Amino acid sequence: MPAAKSDARWMDAVPLTVALWLFMLLIFLPAILSRHEDDWAGVALDSSTVLLSIGLGFALFALFRGTTEWPAMPRAILLVAATLGVALAHTTFDLIVTAWIAEHLSADWRDVPIDLSRASASLLNYVCVFSVNVALFQLSFSRRRSLTRERQLAAAQAAAQQAELEALRLQLNPHFLFNTLNAISALIVTRRNEDAEEMTDKLSSFLRASVACNPTELVPLEEELDLTADYLAIEAVRFGERLRVEIGCAPEARGIHVPGLLIQPLVENAVKYGVARSAQPVTIRIDANVDDGYLCLNITNDGGTGLPSIKTTGTGVGLHNVRRRLEALYGSRASLDARAIGTGFQARIILPIEAKRPGTARE
Repeated sequence: MPAAKSDARWMDAVPLTVALWLFMLLIFLPAILSRHEDDWAGVALDSSTVLLSIGLGFALFALFRGTTEWPAMPRAILLVAATLGVALAHTTFDLIVTAWIAEHLSADWRDVPIDLSRASASLLNYVCVFSVNVALFQLSFSRRRSLTRERQLAAAQAAAQQAELEALRLQLNPHFLFNTLNAISALIVTRRNEDAEEMTDKLSSFLRASVACNPTELVPLEEELDLTADYLAIEAVRFGERLRVEIGCAPEARGIHVPGLLIQPLVENAVKYGVARSAQPVTIRIDANVDDGYLCLNITNDGGTGLPSIKTTGTGVGLHNVRRRLEALYGSRASLDARAIGTGFQARIILPIEAKRPGTARE
């Protein structure tokens, strides 16, 4: 079934049509009562034509539904012609039935006019009401169509978002592994075998933990900081006393959920451009606190050369991935600001505090 046709639903058209024509019957009921006075059989017979009206309304909807895929102009012409046709058919039926009842069943019906004046008035009334009937079909169809498109768009955005996050995850792990394996290789070349062995053991432990952490999901900040601490422990084997680590987290921030492996790429940058390029001890500090409904994460290093090749807009893998992940998950509600501070560098992440995974649609 075509998508457009599926949005023109009988379950919407039936109650709309029945309600419309029963409402019209209610409006004309005083005139019907005055026309037949105490003849209740005549009132019932006259009122029963509403069944034909409803049936013709259903026929109009069948035509409306069957032409949803047509071009707009031919379809509009056909629906206008059909509306005029059913109005003319109903008017003709009323006049013929009135004349037949007056001739064969009840002489009282002879007082009901069947002249051109009544025919013109009836035709106009039927054209107006059937037009309203078709307009209600269109209104219901447009609403359903809009909801369907919104659902399709949301599904497409969710699929695109998931694909993007998966692509970022596939970039993230090889990037870290490449740097770490290079560091282990350097330790082996310089005959620091014990350090290389310790670093390999810590890398194995870190990888086991990171495999269980899916970057497309949210994890408590406390778990994210623990995983980051494991990463820094690996780098501490490589740099020794040149790497100092301070991690501070406000108690109210520990349980807040954040994207998995969000901090690690920023810490990796701090190590690469801060510790690795400095002959002096460098402190990498991670601070987490809550401010006015937002989680604020600061990753700073106080030495090295900063990030001369990675501007605030972010062209490196680490900053670029983090920004894209934040945009995919939170839209404009989250931000990453990266800038030089003296001889060091600071990356500041601001996230909205949410009890569950952010919505899939971007803002």
